Amino acid sequence: MKLNNLKQTFILGLGIIMTAGLTSCGSSEKLVSTKSQGEELIEVHCTGSEYQSDKKHFRASAIGESLDQMVSKKKAGTNARAELATLIASTIKGTIDSYVNSTELNNVEQVEERYEGLTREVINQQLNNIKVICEKQTRTTQNKYKTYIALEMSAEDLEKAIELKLSQDEKLKVDYDYNKFKETYEAEMQKLESKQRGF
Repeated sequence: MKLNNLKQTFILGLGIIMTAGLTSCGSSEKLVSTKSQGEELIEVHCTGSEYQSDKKHFRASAIGESLDQMVSKKKAGTNARAELATLIASTIKGTIDSYVNSTELNNVEQVEERYEGLTREVINQQLNNIKVICEKQTRTTQNKYKTYIALEMSAEDLEKAIELKLSQDEKLKVDYDYNKFKETYEAEMQKLESKQRGF
């Protein structure tokens, strides 16, 4: 009888130890919140794949913060426009370099400078034709306003405006090949899309 009681006590004790062990294992496997690790996940509005450039659109996002609501909006807009202008200028520079290098022109440097000067004018004009595709405002715990904004410009509209400007230029008209320029521009837009998508 005593042996039987001892056996039952041992089995009961073993069961309690195993249950406690499993419970503690389960609790250690629970996900630890990032906040307790000194990090906090934040949501950044007007960003993500739908706000990235693709072969049909140039897009840029930015944030502006201020104690004044309108100032935060202005800062966000200015930052996004600057980002958009940089992205467009870089793509057009790549297009001009590739286009000029693929043609047999005299005075390559002069031609490149002429193209860059004319396209810069067009870019500045086209920056007036941008569209706001996302805009959100929040207020922080410090009573500051935060504006999130995403802007977009049509790649086709820009290409048409550049084509018009280049075809009207007396110095470039003789050597300008619209189809070749268009093809080079579209290849640069495809590169931009791939870069933005990360592949």
